[in-house]
Amino acid sequence: MIEIINKNIRFLREQAGWTQQTLADKTGTSKAMIGAYEESRSTPILTAAIKIADVFNIDLDSFIRKDLGKTSKKSQGNYKLNRDVLAITVDLSDKENVELVSQKASAGYLSSFSDPEYVKELPKIYLPFLTKNKTYRAFEITGDSMLPVQPKSIIIGEYVDDLSAIKNGDCYIILTKDEGIAYKRVYNFLASASMLMLVSDNTLYEPYTIHYHDVLEVWKKSKIITDDISGGDAINGNQLASLVLNMQEQVMKLRGKGK
Repeated sequence: MIEIINKNIRFLREQAGWTQQTLADKTGTSKAMIGAYEESRSTPILTAAIKIADVFNIDLDSFIRKDLGKTSKKSQGNYKLNRDVLAITVDLSDKENVELVSQKASAGYLSSFSDPEYVKELPKIYLPFLTKNKTYRAFEITGDSMLPVQPKSIIIGEYVDDLSAIKNGDCYIILTKDEGIAYKRVYNFLASASMLMLVSDNTLYEPYTIHYHDVLEVWKKSKIITDDISGGDAINGNQLASLVLNMQEQVMKLRGKGK
């Protein structure tokens, strides 16, 4: 097991394209200690192993028991996210809710996105026209990087569990360890560089890349709720008011059945 842990540290670091110093900085240790781990001169204690596993977004059991250089699906071109950490809630009819992550909640979402109790407390939106048997979440966006989509617009996103399914130029909500929530056009460079490029519609903002190891969640844009109705996929204020009234009626019906 000790040999596997040391091999996995080197494998994961090299897959991420990081230097030993970069990994040391991210885990709060020294470059010399990372070198000692990789050369099997030392083995991380439990708290250090947990930090390293967290940095690479991998479960501790896999990190200490499996030779990831041989068994990692991602190393073979499979970039699936771990859907087991996706927290969802359902209504009284056992249908998945659409939770709303507001601007105010966005900071907390980064640290608690996989916590069912946290997600349970988020506001819910009822949108009857969404495709059944799919998972959606709503995000209130900030800033002007995706103009003409205005700040405070709400993006309805469909959950994506396989990064390789990302289509070049489509818009996605991306949750990453360092950047938090970002709404961007995404270009897929996984096969060639294990990277995604995030591009703003507002040309004042420079494109940037992220490594797939840093991606926590991906939601493909399905609809936009905004006061600006110029976009073909936008829901305007009058439509939203109608949807809210519809939601209230559905809640009343469900409460009546529960009596």
